[in-house]
Amino acid sequence: MSKEQQKKENPLINIAVNIIIPTVVLSKLSDEQYLGPQMGLIAALIFPVGYGIWDFAKEKKVNGFSILGFVSILLTGVVGLLELDPFWIAIKEAAVPLVFGIAILISMKTSYPLVKKFIYNDQIMDIDKVDTHLRENNQIENFQKKLDSATVMLAGSFFLSAALNYGLARYLVKSPAGTVAFNEELGQMTALSFPVIAVPSTIVMGIALWYLIKSIKECTGLQLEEVMRTN
Repeated sequence: MSKEQQKKENPLINIAVNIIIPTVVLSKLSDEQYLGPQMGLIAALIFPVGYGIWDFAKEKKVNGFSILGFVSILLTGVVGLLELDPFWIAIKEAAVPLVFGIAILISMKTSYPLVKKFIYNDQIMDIDKVDTHLRENNQIENFQKKLDSATVMLAGSFFLSAALNYGLARYLVKSPAGTVAFNEELGQMTALSFPVIAVPSTIVMGIALWYLIKSIKECTGLQLEEVMRTN
């Protein structure tokens, strides 16, 4: 097995550790006859936190977005264990994607805009070929404007996620922290996070990618199969 193949994350493991297992623990094992609300919350958080630590140890590199995700999980534990108002769960849920979106917009003014990490990178596209054709066609400045537009769309996907996160948390998590009902509501929120939040946000991100590919074709004359990586 190649080093590149080893580094690929198994999406099924990711979903199981970050969504399925915490949902089951929070929803089914938080009653007093099992783990109880506090131990149930701790047990549910151990899986994504442990997985994040293991992944960091394996990759041996710091990722700002992974750190924010890690902090988000820990803040959930803080709200639950300190029995803070459930309102702070909604604030926390909205804050993480909001920070992502703001960081993406700020990065537009830096030498490495984050759009190049998400959708305009060498793993998805043949960037060298695109850059060569942009220079040949004298379209570098025009393409940069289109790349900025794609960046705004990408940031918009995170702002949409922030709004949906807040709305879902406010709708579901209403019971006092430290109770079985609070854990069950967290479990419901975790289970619904994919269809309610991830899917719409991914659609917006897909629109940004489509716009970027369309812009590349207009500025370079390259067709889709000439731009996209196939392996």
